[in-house]
Amino acid sequence: MGKNKLKKFQEMQTFHNVYQCAMRELKNPDAPVSLKGHWHEQVFHNTNPIVLELGCGRGEYTVGLAERCADKNYIGIDIKGARMWAGAKQAELAGMKNVAFLRTNIEMLPLFFAPEEVSEIWITFPDPQMKKATKRLTSTFFLARYQQLLLPSGLIRLKTDSPFLYTYTREVVRANNLPVLADTADLYGPWTDDAVYDDAKALQTHYELQWLDRGMTIKYLAFRLQAPETWQEPDIDIEKDTYRSYGRNYVPSTNH
Repeated sequence: MGKNKLKKFQEMQTFHNVYQCAMRELKNPDAPVSLKGHWHEQVFHNTNPIVLELGCGRGEYTVGLAERCADKNYIGIDIKGARMWAGAKQAELAGMKNVAFLRTNIEMLPLFFAPEEVSEIWITFPDPQMKKATKRLTSTFFLARYQQLLLPSGLIRLKTDSPFLYTYTREVVRANNLPVLADTADLYGPWTDDAVYDDAKALQTHYELQWLDRGMTIKYLAFRLQAPETWQEPDIDIEKDTYRSYGRNYVPSTNH
């Protein structure tokens, strides 16, 4: 591990808003699994709705949402601690009380959240995982896990640059008859001025600006997780994405 990463991990140990538990650490008596069912009273000290951002990366979207909506609690979740450090430090320095971060594997979420403890989930620009369906964060494998912690008819929001993941998720939604609240293949196009899309348009991540710089469209899908009796994976062929991300040091313009 590089010195910079090690320094960030050490500093995160001092943050009051970060809880860490990778799979290998579950047997540690200090693992934050005891927060299951107690995030409201032990972390946020209020009864406001809890919203998760999965694969939060640098935490910019988690912090941005929390700044916009003081009447909700936001938890950014990722396994990459060195990336999470940026958002966690920003929130810590600002004294934000409605932001927390959990460093863990996403498939482990039911270990950290009780049934109906979460009201909403954001999935922002995840890896489309085109080779294996069970790794996609909108697959039925993951939706079944989200179901274990979301309120009945809890909200899932996907924001993606990937035509493949967008198409796949729409097919999952269709195959399982999930109610759709918003659906667009071009979030910033001329036909998405409705208030339904305001939350999705309000913030742009580092990676989102990359795609916009390249002239690509941003896709957005919001749906209710009314779980069926049996989850159905779509049985269709979807054209693969053919592009790649820029390198980590790429700085997109802000003329959007």
